[in-house]
Amino acid sequence: MREEEGLPEESAEESDFREELRKWLAGAGLAPADIGGLVSPWADHAEAAVVDARVFQRSLYEAGFAGLSWPVPYGGGGRTPRHEYIFDQEAGRYELPTGVFSIGLGMCGPTLLAHGTEEQKIRYIAPMLRGEEIWSQIFSEPAAGSDLAALRTKAVRDGDSWSLTGQKVWTSGALISQYGLVLARSDASRPRHAGLTMFIVDLAAPGVTIRPLKQMTGHSKFAEIFFDDVKIADDHRVGAENDGWRCAITTLMNERFSVGGLKYAQRGGSAQLIIDKARASGLAGDPVVRQRLAHLWSAETLFGYLHHRVGSAVMAGRDPGPEGSILKLAMGSFIGLAAETGADLVGAAAVAWDPDEPLADGWSERLCGAPCFTIAGGTTEVLKNLVAERVLGLPRDTADDRDVPFDEWIRRFDTA
Repeated sequence: MREEEGLPEESAEESDFREELRKWLAGAGLAPADIGGLVSPWADHAEAAVVDARVFQRSLYEAGFAGLSWPVPYGGGGRTPRHEYIFDQEAGRYELPTGVFSIGLGMCGPTLLAHGTEEQKIRYIAPMLRGEEIWSQIFSEPAAGSDLAALRTKAVRDGDSWSLTGQKVWTSGALISQYGLVLARSDASRPRHAGLTMFIVDLAAPGVTIRPLKQMTGHSKFAEIFFDDVKIADDHRVGAENDGWRCAITTLMNERFSVGGLKYAQRGGSAQLIIDKARASGLAGDPVVRQRLAHLWSAETLFGYLHHRVGSAVMAGRDPGPEGSILKLAMGSFIGLAAETGADLVGAAAVAWDPDEPLADGWSERLCGAPCFTIAGGTTEVLKNLVAERVLGLPRDTADDRDVPFDEWIRRFDTA
């Protein structure tokens, strides 16, 4: 066993794969990893960044490094989750311009593989892997964020098609996406969780309006989407009618594991980056500062061990489970701690600087962006409930309205 990782020694084939991948990455012209950044270059939907991402993703696919553990018939590599882990290790040394595909490959793709029809997998998986089509997850609504099952967007069936009407919000990357997985209310006479259906939606379809949302970081990574009688063929339904909640759980479990990655956590500033800042400013000798740095380093180390532990289950072939909620909780906590510590050490440069200064620090951007990671992929409060119930085995909070039909529940909610 590898003592530092708790994982079996690599096989000869896995070692050969690692060496092949290492050589390919070294020759790909990539910049070294800069894990102190927070905002992706596509946060403001820069066309050049999207073009670069497509070109690189295509090269990954042609080299055999995209969708490593996905089935071969749909364009995947047919390898094991261990190969995915090796890829993450080696690719972590570089800044890969693949952020635009993180939702498609990390959340939508696994959902289609688990619940999609054969025709859907053949049509959408390979173009996703080649970087030809960008995807979004279209779940949250103005009145249905933490309580996703309260969503009101309607899907009305008419023979072999559906009409979609409603509003979604906080959709990451919607302005650069071609497709998305949307969750809608298909039967209001059923309880909240039982009357939902998932669809593949073409974001260029008539009736779809997408508007960017400005964040306090100054960027517009998110958008709101309006559906006005958007027509969707029934063969674009994912899973069974009114079984959308089960499909959504697959998406969310993959989201929490994907978002809970170690490099994601370091977007608020890695411990080493902040330690280096403290040394450069002469503050590393201050005992209070040293205590804060030790706390940060310990938190990052513990998060790394947790990531290995949860990742080992995925590498064993199991779907991401409630343990992913623990990982996501730890990630949100670390990002906030890192951003706050870094901003305090940098001082005035963290809150005011000349934007034309090439060495201007971006710590205010990190500080403003950190709260997002306690919300995206499930709020801290919701995830704590999930951990309490599904990991610790504690009783569920009392809810006398869980089995109430949605149309009755919403009347109670609106008049409360």
